[in-house]
Amino acid sequence: MRKLPPLSALRAFEAAARRNSFKQAAEELSVTPTAVSHQIRQLEEWLDLKLFERQTRQVRLTDGGKALFPAIRDGLDGFERAIESVRHARDAKVATLTSTVAFTARCLAARAGAFHKAHPEWALRLDATNTVVDLDRDADASIRYGSGQYPGRIVEPLFGDRFAPVCRPDLRIASEKDLRRATLIHFEWGAAVHGDPRAIVWQDWLEAAGMGSVEASGGLTFTEEVHAVQATVAGQGIGLLSLTLVADELAAGVLVQPFELTLESFRYDLVYSKRAATRPATGLLREWVLAQFGDRTPARTRSKRLARDA
Repeated sequence: MRKLPPLSALRAFEAAARRNSFKQAAEELSVTPTAVSHQIRQLEEWLDLKLFERQTRQVRLTDGGKALFPAIRDGLDGFERAIESVRHARDAKVATLTSTVAFTARCLAARAGAFHKAHPEWALRLDATNTVVDLDRDADASIRYGSGQYPGRIVEPLFGDRFAPVCRPDLRIASEKDLRRATLIHFEWGAAVHGDPRAIVWQDWLEAAGMGSVEASGGLTFTEEVHAVQATVAGQGIGLLSLTLVADELAAGVLVQPFELTLESFRYDLVYSKRAATRPATGLLREWVLAQFGDRTPARTRSKRLARDA
């Protein structure tokens, strides 16, 4: 029978040793610093060995702690790998791809059948969320919309996005005068990018177009981007929208782009974790996503790279 201290004490020790901080270890483990301190003191008593030198703002490992740390770290890493392997073996035929609500609704949903046709033995699960998902645990890959900087993740650039006014052709909008009488359609950017110059709004486009006589704040505002797209397609007004999200309607003539000026916004990237890179599901998703969307970007910008930690 193995004689081992409590697992909670070992986890607290490993996190505190890795971060040199009881406070940061507590944040990682979702407990209080007092709880971490108690667990480590319990481990020290069990071992009859002092593991840390307590200082004002940080802690440092003693010689005994330095000797113990690699074994505990490697052991917990081994537990995690084994658990992940078992969990993914259970779901081996489900490939989970996450992306924003708007991109999933407007670009992925209509193309999901192509994945099933290419891999009929696999189930494709599309996770539509504007919240950043844990790519080690909750998804095999992600199509992310943002700056392209995702520390510690593998990033494969797909294409950049641009914004322009679009509307139904029967609204007959072609000039600044027409815009003054039109209903402008807006959507609210999330708090994470609010104020970023790439989060394009009507005021930005009107200033760039030299159309200062048009009131930028009036019209219809939606909290969700995909609803602004739907309102524009329904002829409720003219939307300043992502050309990516309305590409099909523009190609079919359902919508038109009455003004030539477009403004550069964020970019789309295929993102996955280093740990997920060897999963069959991630490999299939990578192949499918690059086939569907990778040809929009010149080949020289599509090479795989690993985002470095900041």
